[in-house]
Amino acid sequence: MKITPAVNDQNRIIGQVPANTTVEELHARDKAAQHFGIRILKLAPGEATLSMQVVEWMTQGHNICHGGFIFTLADTAMAYASNSGDLAHVALNANIDFLNPVREGQELVALAAEANSTKKTGMYKVSVTIKNGPLVAEFRGRTYGLSRKS
Repeated sequence: MKITPAVNDQNRIIGQVPANTTVEELHARDKAAQHFGIRILKLAPGEATLSMQVVEWMTQGHNICHGGFIFTLADTAMAYASNSGDLAHVALNANIDFLNPVREGQELVALAAEANSTKKTGMYKVSVTIKNGPLVAEFRGRTYGLSRKS
């Protein structure tokens, strides 16, 4: 079975990152990260540290942060860590374990680090903590390299 990549109206592979795109440029175009108030604290090759303030509309029926927002922060950290090198990466799969509740007003910090990489895939671990507080989630994900940045 041959897999044909999805293309847009300019016949570019969807998800392909323009040459010389930096993580900062990706962040500037990341509408979800902007909407959720995700901020870059630190970037290094294969690593990213991000933060997000939990606001009222991020809470669910138990009056704690909805896990989807924590997942989004961790996934964004993996995205930025995986796109800090020569290949543009997208997520292949990911899972998360929630360890402690997060309340409105608390600031989350996600530290993503490359655990392993091959020519086309990467494996990342992301630890999410409350700023100056306990670990709230452990995220593991794999990425796929789409195209070489030049």
